[in-house]
Amino acid sequence: MFEHLTATDERPAAVVVAVQFPDVTDAELDSSMSELERLAKTLGLTPVGRLTQRRAGLATGIVLGEGKLKELGEWTGGSGVVEAYTKPGKRKSDDDDDEEDDDDDDDEIGDDEPGEAGAAEADAAGGTTSDVAKPPPRAKVVIVDHDLTPTQQRNLERATGVDVLDRSSVILEIFHRHARTREARLQVEIARLKYLAPRLREGSGGGDRVRGGVGGKGAGETSIELDRRRIRDRIAELRNELAQIDGGSKTRRDRRSDLPTVALVGYTNAGKSSLMRALTSTEVYVADKLFATLDTTVRRLQPATEPPILITDTVGFIKKLPHDLVASFRSTLDEAGDADLLLHVVDAADAALADQIAVTRAVLTEIEADAVPTWIVLNKIDRVDAEGRAALAERYPNALQLSAKDHTDVVALRERLIEQFAGKLEDAELDVPWDAQRMVHQIHERATVLAEEHHDTGTRLTIRAPSRILSELRAQLKPAS
Repeated sequence: MFEHLTATDERPAAVVVAVQFPDVTDAELDSSMSELERLAKTLGLTPVGRLTQRRAGLATGIVLGEGKLKELGEWTGGSGVVEAYTKPGKRKSDDDDDEEDDDDDDDEIGDDEPGEAGAAEADAAGGTTSDVAKPPPRAKVVIVDHDLTPTQQRNLERATGVDVLDRSSVILEIFHRHARTREARLQVEIARLKYLAPRLREGSGGGDRVRGGVGGKGAGETSIELDRRRIRDRIAELRNELAQIDGGSKTRRDRRSDLPTVALVGYTNAGKSSLMRALTSTEVYVADKLFATLDTTVRRLQPATEPPILITDTVGFIKKLPHDLVASFRSTLDEAGDADLLLHVVDAADAALADQIAVTRAVLTEIEADAVPTWIVLNKIDRVDAEGRAALAERYPNALQLSAKDHTDVVALRERLIEQFAGKLEDAELDVPWDAQRMVHQIHERATVLAEEHHDTGTRLTIRAPSRILSELRAQLKPAS
């Protein structure tokens, strides 16, 4: 499906393409393309330039106008031209299930788009834009910041002579590479197969029909129909296997149901895994790249509390996250819906944080987790200046501003979590006599020890703990009457 991405060439060059719709600002377009370039880098590609065009919508069948399509061809060494489409009444190819009919494909070509001669004039008038006047050495991959129909993808490949990836296919491939557990691999494979099915193409001689019926009579199936049936059968097998795994996951969640659970949710690369590592003192995988975490991880808040508070790290969200991926990862995302509290982690230093918050909220609504109590955590605040922090405080007055790298910030968050589930923390001093020294270990497990000193009659500990825990510890230390 993505063979070109495993070629021997190191980091193939890629050109990023986007259409700017009327309701999209320049800043929003730049943010979306920058994110797509980060996705491309995560996939092992090197973005070498951008090609954009202002349009009311994607050109039917070819995405871009005629002039821009030729300009894109210059980037890749392709012709920049798509042959005439099949006219109505003639035999259609294997695109019967495309979302758009081929007879509409010609409508956009040459009607309202500048030709090669008029492209420069349109650029000057603001109709189309290109970041670079002359393309650098030829790109080997075209990445489009939209979801493409099978027809659009094929036509762009014919015009450019290189592989074309849309946003969904890039995300799917990144998920495929980063999936580590069996559950994640199954979830990604289901989504990949559903994406691949409508994009199957006839090979040489692929139009012949497989004979059916007694004596070889009957129409039978074409090779594409056979391949699609095999994909449907494979998806059914994967879903059955995933259902068995989901049963085990649900059982584990049920066992944890009596314990308070906090789920970390948010946009990809917002710092959820870093915060998870800081709160639980565990070696959770952390990397400065998109979708570094796909598998659900559950750990106890450290130092340990009573009752134990569980912290769950979840898969990150992203704009235009393929619906099939959301559906496939439904069982994983159920961790958020079953939590007692959500920590919505946001990259405070990202200019697009408002959009990222909106995307996360939309996904939480889709998985029916929007009713769970939620705290917004503005992470990476150390990258924001004082003026920016003040603006964030005004815009998100109830949000927590912190850095997962700052121990003081993490301790403050931990204490708020304990207060949420075990009551307000109190400071106190406990004197443990020498004949009850076994209690010292228990106090360390159930409370935060701020200071410890030994004296003639025993050990004095200055601790911080919820009032309920303090009452229980004092009762245990009270001499028997």
